[in-house]
Amino acid sequence: MTAAPLEIAGLSAGYGATHIIEDVSFDVPGGARLAILGRNGVGKSTLLASIAGQTRRYSGTIRLDGRDIARLRGAERAKAGLGYVPQGRDIFKSLTVEENLLTGLKRRGREAIEEAYETFPRLRERRRQLGGQLSGGEQQMLTTARTLLGRPRVLLLDEPLEGLAPIICDELMAVLSGLASTGSTTIILVEQRIRAALAFAERVMILERGRIAWTGTPIELHRSPQVVDRLLGVGH
Repeated sequence: MTAAPLEIAGLSAGYGATHIIEDVSFDVPGGARLAILGRNGVGKSTLLASIAGQTRRYSGTIRLDGRDIARLRGAERAKAGLGYVPQGRDIFKSLTVEENLLTGLKRRGREAIEEAYETFPRLRERRRQLGGQLSGGEQQMLTTARTLLGRPRVLLLDEPLEGLAPIICDELMAVLSGLASTGSTTIILVEQRIRAALAFAERVMILERGRIAWTGTPIELHRSPQVVDRLLGVGH
């Protein structure tokens, strides 16, 4: 039996002496789509950052394709096949769109940039514009496209729809759904837009105070208004 692309066991992590994630364990099958939900401040972003190597790990293992990457630096985890799109659209604002994309190629040839332009045609139209001149939606497309150029086996997305217009949200989620449908990339999505997250995901995990409080399918969550009210606080 082959290992799941991502396996987390007993992970506790945080910043400095502050523990935010406590004893979290889960695994995600190849090509699966997992949505991580929860109220603000429960540790969702910290969990993704911890998987990506951006926090202090106190205990636990993080396995990518069966390999324990918990001791690797963030850049080494990326080389191993982990893609991370953090909250806040982490782009180089003083570089052009194309220069930003070049930083995501790793060891691939420059011609691979065409993949980004085919996925997000808007970026081709703005290839010579500076990153700082793009709209929020275009910046989100750019940081996502740059990460995808590294061909990650597991893609972590932290609130990619934050502050975006509905039409841009639909465009971005269509791209992610298309990527997931190929089965080649496992996608883990943290998102406050619950309807969009549930429409995308196959499995749902809800955090509460840094721990897993509920897991199930979107259908099961829809049928559990008490869980929605207690853990998400948004009503049914």
